[in-house]
Amino acid sequence: MSVPYETAPYEPSESPESPEEHLARLLGRALNSFELPDETIRRLDSALAHDSSLHSAHHGAGLHRETYRHTWLLTDGSALTLWELVHNTAPDHGLQREVYVDEEELRVATGRLPMPPDAPDFELPVLVELSPLPEPRHAYVPDDSADHARRLLRRAENPDRPGADTAALLTTAFAHQITQAFGRPCRAGRIGMGFSLYEHAFLLRDGQEVSLWEVEHTATPDGRHMCEVYPTEDAARDAMERRAAQVP
Repeated sequence: MSVPYETAPYEPSESPESPEEHLARLLGRALNSFELPDETIRRLDSALAHDSSLHSAHHGAGLHRETYRHTWLLTDGSALTLWELVHNTAPDHGLQREVYVDEEELRVATGRLPMPPDAPDFELPVLVELSPLPEPRHAYVPDDSADHARRLLRRAENPDRPGADTAALLTTAFAHQITQAFGRPCRAGRIGMGFSLYEHAFLLRDGQEVSLWEVEHTATPDGRHMCEVYPTEDAARDAMERRAAQVP
């Protein structure tokens, strides 16, 4: 007799896992994880999000098997799936787990199990679909980006610089890009006074993009170099205008 929904314990974590934690847990329990291609593991290093779902299940004659679909969303907007086979067909009926990179490998492995050939599978629909990421706005470079954000905010001297919430958000940054922004000039000020505007764009682990706008200038009473940081380009350009107007 087949029972479609009594599946083996999936052992969910008590709190939401990061993509890295979920991958480490999956590989740590799979008997054949060492067989996965290095290229697959390398691509998964850039995972931003993940989703897992029961794909199919069969129970009968004291034996059972389930297959799970584990999908990760990568920084380039593509998705990568690993297939987990869970069964108790070993002589001691202990739970065993294997992982495969495609469905054909999964089918071959499933066919080797000592289970009735005429036993039906129960295919379950995917309940959660991952949407592809939009194309990133910047050509990000993976680096110690969280530390870069911390140092940028630390050297900002303006009292209205982004606060603790932004600093906490940027601790999840793993890539960034710095570009100089041109365009709307500020009004003329003291001779020799200079302004430069830079966008510091950060890519976060969840795929979110956050930019900080840095104004470097010498519009100070003694001509000293000063750094200010703002959350938007408009706020940064307005600050440039105010500084230029305030210094004779």
